[in-house]
Amino acid sequence: MKKEIKIPEGVSIKVERKAVEVTGSLGTLKRNFAFMPLVQFTSTGKVFTITTPRERKEDKMFLNTALSHVTNLIEGVTKGYRYKLEIVHVHFPMRLNVKGDDLTLENFLGSKVQRKTWKYPDVTVKVKGKEVIVEGLNKEEVGQTSANLEQLTKIKGKDRRVFRDGIYRVERGNMNE
Repeated sequence: MKKEIKIPEGVSIKVERKAVEVTGSLGTLKRNFAFMPLVQFTSTGKVFTITTPRERKEDKMFLNTALSHVTNLIEGVTKGYRYKLEIVHVHFPMRLNVKGDDLTLENFLGSKVQRKTWKYPDVTVKVKGKEVIVEGLNKEEVGQTSANLEQLTKIKGKDRRVFRDGIYRVERGNMNE
């Protein structure tokens, strides 16, 4: 089986064994596909090819997974990813602080104990009032940082219709939009 991706202008792809390196206008991303034993990658100037020797259901699954990952890498180095989150507080005003790779939330539901989570080093988190913007080139890292912020304010044992305090994802898209 074989699938091809057209490489857009300004993007170059290098393949070294099972490692794929994509370089674009915003930066460089690398991905190692060593966990996919039968998938082969080749890159010629304008076309990136992913092949498997057999036509089994399992091989098609690996092929489509690799295709999605490489497509996300290309989109990341050309457009980037941006998630917008909103801080909602009805009962107690809360603050989100960013120090290095640590994110701390103060005064959540009036608690004096700070809640802490982390972010990836290549992801930027900006707090502007009640709006939180998470940006980066790697889709998985940006999404995981956004999910960490949402999980930080997860309330258990209370009615979510009454206790609406938390951080919620409002929008996701590209950095250029």
